[in-house]
Amino acid sequence: MPLIERNKIGPQITYGIWKIEEPASYFEVRLDLSRNELDQISTLKGRRKLEWLASRWLVHMIADHNQRIELKKDLHGRPFMAGFDRHISISHTNGYTTAILADKPAGIDIQVRVEKIYRIDHKFLSEEELANINPLRRLEFLHVYWGAKECLYKAYGRRQLDFKRDLVIQPFNLEQRFTKGLIKKESPGMTFDIYFECRKDYVFVYSIQS
Repeated sequence: MPLIERNKIGPQITYGIWKIEEPASYFEVRLDLSRNELDQISTLKGRRKLEWLASRWLVHMIADHNQRIELKKDLHGRPFMAGFDRHISISHTNGYTTAILADKPAGIDIQVRVEKIYRIDHKFLSEEELANINPLRRLEFLHVYWGAKECLYKAYGRRQLDFKRDLVIQPFNLEQRFTKGLIKKESPGMTFDIYFECRKDYVFVYSIQS
């Protein structure tokens, strides 16, 4: 299936969403993988391999390069492309991949709703954040919170963050589709604008440094 959504947010920020319905071969023949990339996917199988390939193709599609540039990872696992000065974040879930390119720290997350998140909410949410949840829509709230914190984690890009202690999400309601986030790891903290949507098949979240 072609790109199902591409959104340009100002001159230097673009995100895209791809619904993965193609076989791995569809992406392999288009990506012209490097030796390093072939080594990476040699250890991947099934859905993990397919999502890896689809995410690389999506980044190329929204980057608007005539020739694809290999997507690499730095020492902290953050993706980048040599000679390309925008921040890159990618995410995938069962059947979908998404990516964002931005001129400032940014993160993106996409998730199919799963009820197992109920069992771990206390591990990534503070008491104040838990108190903000509408019990009638608990599943959606939890996925927005998790996605928002995933986005902050990716935007920070240096790991060693405690989701419960170091990442703070301001109170929100689902209809607003917007909130603010703070990374408290360093002083002064880093603040982010967070946008989210609870769609039919998945929850979609992205963050951009304020």
